[in-house]
Amino acid sequence: MTEATAHRATTAPATMRAISQDVLGGPDVLKEVELPRPAPGLSEILIAVRAAGVNPTDWKHRAGGPFLGDPPFVLGWDVSGVVEAVGFGVTLFKPGDEVFGMLPYPHGVGSHAEYVTGPARAFVHKPAGLDHVQAGALPLAALTAYQALVDTADVRPGQRVLIHAAAGGVGHLAVQIAKARGAHVIGTASAAKHDFLRDLGADELIDYRTTDFAEAVSDVDVVLDSLDDESRTRSLNVLRPGGLLVSILKPATDQAAKKAAELGIRLETLLVEADHAGMRAVADLAAAGTLRAHIDATFPLAEAAEAHARAQTGRTTGKIVLVVG
Repeated sequence: MTEATAHRATTAPATMRAISQDVLGGPDVLKEVELPRPAPGLSEILIAVRAAGVNPTDWKHRAGGPFLGDPPFVLGWDVSGVVEAVGFGVTLFKPGDEVFGMLPYPHGVGSHAEYVTGPARAFVHKPAGLDHVQAGALPLAALTAYQALVDTADVRPGQRVLIHAAAGGVGHLAVQIAKARGAHVIGTASAAKHDFLRDLGADELIDYRTTDFAEAVSDVDVVLDSLDDESRTRSLNVLRPGGLLVSILKPATDQAAKKAAELGIRLETLLVEADHAGMRAVADLAAAGTLRAHIDATFPLAEAAEAHARAQTGRTTGKIVLVVG
């Protein structure tokens, strides 16, 4: 470590506040605890967390999600903060740099705390015009949308893109990314959120409470689905032959896969990955003002349980963020 890094490491506190749980369950299982402050390993950075988003995967794993196993654990993948120390081999960052990114999903979890370590290349410099709350809201949801629409679908100008749950955390960012690619964007959302989505650039909107999207939409090139198996299967009907459905749910059922094959449709399931190139693209879009997270609510770290309870209603618009420091 450099002399400055070593100085920070020796003068920093030995412990930190974090939100942990000992059992699976509802929001009430989340407790503020004191844990040892981590140290960066090889090619890692230690970040003093300023803000960390809350995503559906957080509350799902709190209740017993598919990847983390049994607690105790500290949740959280989104990070925005300040580099406190760097491990051996890190050249991209120095102590004092403001950074944001996503911890490697799923096992790199742990950002709902005052400090967290992660691979240096999971992070990028935070644009100066982006505050920590905005930056902390973006990584996981924006990377999901970017990896679906850009890396997987290669959305091109003029293509018709249907985004389900368009006002949600991933959805409202996907609308902006698809528009930045020149697509014609169709979104499903309740009528109360249509003006919000029009402001983001959506071209057509469907109130899922009153209208069957499968009857209202056709000749779609790409569908981004984050709802359920039923919507995924029914979305196949609105795609043109040769179209693509990208799901961020569990793998498709045999029935859905068979139907996609019969219709000549490509069906993909995406699990978001920590991605330096993707985060640089997200940062560039955010710096240009093309991509912005809508903040539904913020909560201090100690009120993580309340943040989970709000997020779990399924009625939020955009993102919920924990403010840490």
